[in-house]
Amino acid sequence: MTPLHSTLKRALTIDGRDYVVTLTETALKLTLKGKRNGVELPWLQLVNGEAALAVALHASLGAFATKHNSPTAAPPPSTASRPPARAKRKTRPARKK
Repeated sequence: MTPLHSTLKRALTIDGRDYVVTLTETALKLTLKGKRNGVELPWLQLVNGEAALAVALHASLGAFATKHNSPTAAPPPSTASRPPARAKRKTRPARKK
Protein backbone atom coordinates (compact mmCIF):
# COMPACT_ATOMS: atom_id res chain seq x y z
CA MET A 1 0.00 0.00 0.00
CA THR A 2 1.09 3.56 -0.73
CA PRO A 3 0.88 5.93 2.26
CA LEU A 4 -1.13 9.14 1.83
CA HIS A 5 1.34 11.98 2.41
CA SER A 6 -0.08 14.62 0.08
CA THR A 7 -3.58 15.77 -0.86
CA LEU A 8 -5.44 13.62 -3.37
CA LYS A 9 -8.40 15.13 -5.26
CA ARG A 10 -10.85 13.35 -7.54
CA ALA A 11 -13.92 14.51 -9.47
CA LEU A 12 -17.20 12.75 -8.84
CA THR A 13 -20.70 13.09 -10.30
CA ILE A 14 -23.63 12.15 -8.08
CA ASP A 15 -27.20 12.51 -9.28
CA GLY A 16 -26.13 14.91 -12.05
CA ARG A 17 -24.17 17.25 -9.74
CA ASP A 18 -20.37 17.57 -9.82
CA TYR A 19 -18.41 17.13 -6.60
CA VAL A 20 -14.75 17.01 -5.59
CA VAL A 21 -13.55 14.39 -3.11
CA THR A 22 -10.38 15.44 -1.27
CA LEU A 23 -8.35 12.96 0.77
CA THR A 24 -5.72 14.23 3.20
CA GLU A 25 -3.78 12.58 6.00
CA THR A 26 -6.33 13.87 8.51
CA ALA A 27 -9.72 13.91 6.77
CA LEU A 28 -12.00 13.20 3.83
CA LYS A 29 -13.79 16.22 2.35
CA LEU A 30 -16.66 16.34 -0.13
CA THR A 31 -17.49 19.69 -1.79
CA LEU A 32 -19.55 20.89 -4.70
CA LYS A 33 -17.27 21.60 -7.65
CA GLY A 34 -16.25 25.24 -7.70
CA LYS A 35 -17.07 25.77 -4.01
CA ARG A 36 -14.80 25.87 -0.96
CA ASN A 37 -17.05 24.72 1.84
CA GLY A 38 -18.32 21.20 2.08
CA VAL A 39 -18.63 18.23 4.38
CA GLU A 40 -15.37 17.32 6.10
CA LEU A 41 -15.05 14.08 8.03
CA PRO A 42 -11.89 13.43 10.05
CA TRP A 43 -10.53 9.89 9.75
CA LEU A 44 -10.65 9.50 13.54
CA GLN A 45 -14.42 10.08 13.58
CA LEU A 46 -14.85 7.57 10.79
CA VAL A 47 -12.84 4.92 12.64
CA ASN A 48 -14.50 5.63 16.02
CA GLY A 49 -18.01 5.37 14.60
CA GLU A 50 -18.82 9.05 15.12
CA ALA A 51 -19.21 9.45 11.37
CA ALA A 52 -22.93 8.67 11.46
CA LEU A 53 -23.49 11.51 13.91
CA ALA A 54 -21.46 13.95 11.80
CA VAL A 55 -23.30 12.95 8.61
CA ALA A 56 -26.67 13.35 10.33
CA LEU A 57 -25.68 16.80 11.56
CA HIS A 58 -24.60 17.93 8.10
CA ALA A 59 -27.77 16.49 6.58
CA SER A 60 -29.94 18.37 9.07
CA LEU A 61 -28.13 21.61 8.20
CA GLY A 62 -28.53 20.96 4.47
CA ALA A 63 -24.84 21.06 3.54
CA PHE A 64 -25.55 20.54 -0.16
CA ALA A 65 -29.10 21.86 -0.42
CA THR A 66 -29.77 23.38 -3.81
CA LYS A 67 -31.23 26.84 -4.05
CA HIS A 68 -34.29 25.65 -5.94
CA ASN A 69 -34.94 22.73 -3.56
CA SER A 70 -34.23 24.59 -0.32
CA PRO A 71 -37.41 25.71 1.46
CA THR A 72 -35.59 28.65 3.08
CA ALA A 73 -34.13 30.03 -0.13
CA ALA A 74 -35.74 33.25 -1.30
CA PRO A 75 -37.09 33.32 -4.85
CA PRO A 76 -35.05 35.34 -7.33
CA PRO A 77 -36.28 38.92 -7.74
CA SER A 78 -38.45 39.50 -10.77
CA THR A 79 -37.46 42.06 -13.39
CA ALA A 80 -40.82 43.85 -13.01
CA SER A 81 -40.02 45.01 -9.47
CA ARG A 82 -36.65 46.51 -10.38
CA PRO A 83 -36.34 50.26 -10.93
CA PRO A 84 -35.60 51.31 -14.50
CA ALA A 85 -31.93 51.42 -15.43
CA ARG A 86 -30.32 54.85 -15.74
CA ALA A 87 -29.30 55.95 -19.21
CA LYS A 88 -25.57 55.87 -19.84
CA ARG A 89 -23.87 59.21 -20.02
CA LYS A 90 -22.57 60.21 -23.43
CA THR A 91 -18.89 61.02 -23.58
CA ARG A 92 -17.43 63.86 -25.55
CA PRO A 93 -14.59 63.24 -27.97
CA ALA A 94 -11.15 64.22 -26.70
CA ARG A 95 -10.03 67.75 -27.50
CA LYS A 96 -7.12 68.19 -29.86
CA LYS A 97 -4.17 70.20 -28.59
